Amino acid sequence: MERFKTFYLKYKHAIPLIIYGIIYMTWFVWLEKNTTGHYRIIHMAADDYIPFCEVFVIPYFLWFAYVSAVVVYFFFKNKEDYYRTCIFLFTGMTIFLIVSTLWPNGQHLRPAVMPRDNIFTRMVAALYRTDTPTNLWPSIHVYNSLGAHFAIIRSKCFEKKKGIRIGSLILASSIIMATMFIKQHSVFDVLTAFVMAAVMYTLVYRYDLLIAVREFRNKRKAKPQIG
Repeated sequence: MERFKTFYLKYKHAIPLIIYGIIYMTWFVWLEKNTTGHYRIIHMAADDYIPFCEVFVIPYFLWFAYVSAVVVYFFFKNKEDYYRTCIFLFTGMTIFLIVSTLWPNGQHLRPAVMPRDNIFTRMVAALYRTDTPTNLWPSIHVYNSLGAHFAIIRSKCFEKKKGIRIGSLILASSIIMATMFIKQHSVFDVLTAFVMAAVMYTLVYRYDLLIAVREFRNKRKAKPQIG
């Protein structure tokens, strides 16, 4: 029993992550199944000038490992950075879910026929089969990539690790470009994700939303109870 208590106290900060993960995936899967033919088409003229480049499917898939690795690293190494990262990611992901629910959206950018036959185009085709061209705005691939990079460059854990900071920038940039080069997102999705990330960066890292929330909770606890 004592070991269980020790384990719980050490890792209880995983609870919000697990709960939110279940909520997010349940909501997202529901959206994917229920957003069919009635949705707003997202398109910008700039989309037509971006060529299809299948090799970018590699950084696109690396996104899953990149964001997960950042969250897991801070989970074990630094709770403050972990909570800031979660606040940043969860807020944007929730806004995305709400937008997709209230304003179903999609795009018609994907090529009808692959222009070439190689391992990368096959990977893109497999992605297309599992991921519908709906519920795209704003791009969570872009937003979470920015969030993961911000977490790295704002953390004291990587303050003197220039190689990791530069590598993160290159990977995040590649993922962002990938969303457009493999025709998963419109430029509009990318731009709006940048705007949302800029707002959240200001709140989380400039005004330190985590400290503000903590101070508010402490004031509530310290407030004398009447009766």
